[in-house]
Amino acid sequence: MLLSETPTKEQARKRPTREDAEAAVRTLIEWSGDDPEREGLLDTPARVARAYEDFFAGYETDPKQLLTQTFEETDGYDDLIVLRNMRLESHCEHHIVPIIGKAHVAYLPAGRVVGISKLARVVEAYSKRLQIQETLTAQIGDAIWEALQPRGVAVIVEAAHMCMTTRGIRKPGVSMVTRYFEGDFKTNTTMRQEFLSLLHAPSGNFG
Repeated sequence: MLLSETPTKEQARKRPTREDAEAAVRTLIEWSGDDPEREGLLDTPARVARAYEDFFAGYETDPKQLLTQTFEETDGYDDLIVLRNMRLESHCEHHIVPIIGKAHVAYLPAGRVVGISKLARVVEAYSKRLQIQETLTAQIGDAIWEALQPRGVAVIVEAAHMCMTTRGIRKPGVSMVTRYFEGDFKTNTTMRQEFLSLLHAPSGNFG
């Protein structure tokens, strides 16, 4: 094989089959002390494999590609665009247990905007991977900053980590907050405060 043909790490890694995944679940059930052949657990390996397909669907999506279709017909709108209280579900890469919370995302357009559902899909694409919250927050912010090239981007993630609340130190009710500010949100204190104040404003009744 020529040097230029040497496979990358990603190319060389063979993805296990569904059968491999189900066998691994059966091993874990047995290692935990139960019998994978008993009636209540017979279908559990298949169910877990299907659940993992949902939990980690983000690996099948390129989040930055979601932001390639933008719109310039905004009649000159150049003020804040904020999506708040987006449900966020991820999994801790250290223990593979849930991270549950919400994300708030904002940007200041520079001549073009993106469909708001695409922002929500970016959050979901990065969330549905093995994560730590710091990385997740930065990935969401960087994707929007690079793809839209706006005047500013802000991301706040607040979440509870089951690895902390259900095991180990066991501290229920604790949430973690991470922030990402770029552009005007990083340099303009007034703009940053305006964004933060909007997060606590009462929701309107749009009936």
